[in-house]
Amino acid sequence: MKRIESTQNSLVKHWKKLVTTRKERDKSEEFLIEGFHLVEEALKKEGAIVALILRDGVEIPHGWSIEGVHIVEVNQAVANEISETEHSQGIFAQCRQPKHSEDEFASWKKVLMIDAVQDPGNVGTMIRTADAAGIDAVILGKGSADPYSPKTVRSAQGSHFNIPIVKGSLMEWVGRVKEAGIEVIGTGLQNAVNHSDVDPQTEFALIVGNEGSGVAPELLDQADKIVKIPMYGKAESLNVAVATGILLYAYVKR
Repeated sequence: MKRIESTQNSLVKHWKKLVTTRKERDKSEEFLIEGFHLVEEALKKEGAIVALILRDGVEIPHGWSIEGVHIVEVNQAVANEISETEHSQGIFAQCRQPKHSEDEFASWKKVLMIDAVQDPGNVGTMIRTADAAGIDAVILGKGSADPYSPKTVRSAQGSHFNIPIVKGSLMEWVGRVKEAGIEVIGTGLQNAVNHSDVDPQTEFALIVGNEGSGVAPELLDQADKIVKIPMYGKAESLNVAVATGILLYAYVKR
């Protein structure tokens, strides 16, 4: 077991940058997770963990499968340096961002597309909800929060290790799914039908949009249908993550 006691260690500096900068996460294609629950979920995904990091006095729970996992022990100072939470549990993992192949893309029949949703808590919640609803993949378009930021990862509660998450051009992805014969459902107010007027489906791509401006017009122009959720009270709109949950569960055919 390796041990690190200096916050100036190059690996500690890398971990810190994984926490604080998107540039480092994008360049290294890695991210850092914190807490027993997230680490346990990562351990279930073969090859997800580069290194398991333990603070002094923290023990690995009985029953965890850690065979072949590289473990690094750190002192309190190093743990404080890389922690993002107020009451750290003292366990972390340096993880690889998953990669996905063209063969996988072809198998995705139920897809959530996220257009420029900027709040990482919303993005994480939508990833978690898509996972729970049985969606095949989440596609994040330009302007969306980093799916691998600490707040996004915490909000997703381990779903990063269950459902594919891809960053890319939504216009290209809309074209791809339409070529595959999958119906594209946009969300908006203009030329929209109530969400309950659309039946559950075995294949669909749902596009949800920015907290303030919604889905980009050029994407809505490509949608086969546009839906809205009616407001029965005085609120003007729903939180985008809440709306996404309502729509996904409405459209997934069981």
